[in-house]
Amino acid sequence: MKRFISKFLLLTLTGLTLSCVDLEERPVGILAPEALFRTPQDVRTAIFGAYGWIASERLYGRQFVTALMLRSDMVDIGDRGTPAERQQVNDFNMDDNNNMVIQFWPMWYQVISAANAAISGAESLKLSENEINPLIAEARFVRAFAYFHMVQTFGDVPYLDRFISDPNAVKDISKTPAATIYQNIIADLQFGKQWLPDKQPNDVRSRPTKGTAASYLASVYLTLADYQKAYTEAKWVIDNKDQFGYGLVADFQDLFRAPQPGNLREHIFAIDFLGLQNGSGGANDDIMAPMTGIRGADAPKSGWSVAVPSMAVYNTWDPRDYRKEVSFDDSIRINGVMQPYTVFANTKRPHIAKYARFPGNSNSEGRYSDHNYAAMRYAEVLLIAAEALAEVNGGANAEAIGYVNQIRARARNWAGKQTSFPEDVTASGMSKDAFVNLVLEERRLELAFEYKRWYDIKRRRLGEEVFKGPNSLEPHPNFDPNRDYLMPLPRIELQVNPNLAPQNPGY
Repeated sequence: MKRFISKFLLLTLTGLTLSCVDLEERPVGILAPEALFRTPQDVRTAIFGAYGWIASERLYGRQFVTALMLRSDMVDIGDRGTPAERQQVNDFNMDDNNNMVIQFWPMWYQVISAANAAISGAESLKLSENEINPLIAEARFVRAFAYFHMVQTFGDVPYLDRFISDPNAVKDISKTPAATIYQNIIADLQFGKQWLPDKQPNDVRSRPTKGTAASYLASVYLTLADYQKAYTEAKWVIDNKDQFGYGLVADFQDLFRAPQPGNLREHIFAIDFLGLQNGSGGANDDIMAPMTGIRGADAPKSGWSVAVPSMAVYNTWDPRDYRKEVSFDDSIRINGVMQPYTVFANTKRPHIAKYARFPGNSNSEGRYSDHNYAAMRYAEVLLIAAEALAEVNGGANAEAIGYVNQIRARARNWAGKQTSFPEDVTASGMSKDAFVNLVLEERRLELAFEYKRWYDIKRRRLGEEVFKGPNSLEPHPNFDPNRDYLMPLPRIELQVNPNLAPQNPGY
């Protein structure tokens, strides 16, 4: 940790001026908030810097989100020639020197650092609450977003909630219990729900609003199995959807057709990449299209066949479901001829299409795409409400069923042609457990390959069922529930700061 902390201020400062809007780095000055922040625009620049780190190769551009996909039962390794670090994450045999973790752990703290710098800088301006609290709320949302990912991935981690002006003050920092981190996340999101605007300028969805904060509160409470609060927050978003401009887009494919408009109504929070642009440190480097794309396919859809679903994922998905059509490429043009997956170059399986099919402005492999990745969309809020309400009521009622049926109704729109599948859910004799399982399955399909499935497996403790059970889509007999629901803290961090011990169990 000492090595990391020694760079903390430098990383913060580079983060301050890095964003998807402006990829140029500029010198900032001495290392103190009062010197860095003179106006609210300086605070806004710091927050944009945090967004820039999220939209980087180490987080939403490849490393972190690929790890989430590979950890689930929906995505397997395709080309086994890919680096061992990815195979270890996928195969549940990673150690504490795994390079994917080494890449994304410090980057999340870089995001947190930029958010904390913005908060400290905003407070130093001594402006009225109405003037500055909306920006503080935005920075606190970013911090909550980062820690929500960190605590789900690692459990207890160091919690930093202030600008670090003296590295010696935190060189011996220890871990904060996960329960405390969750309470801090909730406090940040509640502040956001109070002070964020209903809509951001131009209604962009890459900056949070009151609705964004409430949606994430619902997700956090669902993760903590506080179902009443999860339902309350999700219901508040649903009841105020017109105020926030939320709704389901008519055609499911439009969610994955770059470039998406910045105010796509289903997006509640999006990670915005700009086509054919990149900056230092992996900024704006989106590599998910080639990571999931088909090796040997004609440009711009050629890829590396790294993250590829198993055949069972494809075969068990009903072909009448339009979402399957959108989610998979099971044929592709190779040397000008449309070819089935049985002749793909080295991974003869259908590949993920959500990111490689329509990358927008990008290079010949779909890299440096124009995607706005939906970190939270309205469909997920409906599913959170349905699951939480069933838990509160001890079973499904018309309201909970109605939320699922809204999503199924959209799925029946096959690119403008109405179909009869999937049918509406009916309440006839369905137990609570049966309905909750139905919602989890709906989440698996609706949110397929959107980095959500591993978190569902973790929060519901489904690992032994989905990796060892008779209906496993991606069998992993070595899955260990005492170890594998958490990833290891990076070895180097424990070596330089023993106060971070103990390591997570099993590593």
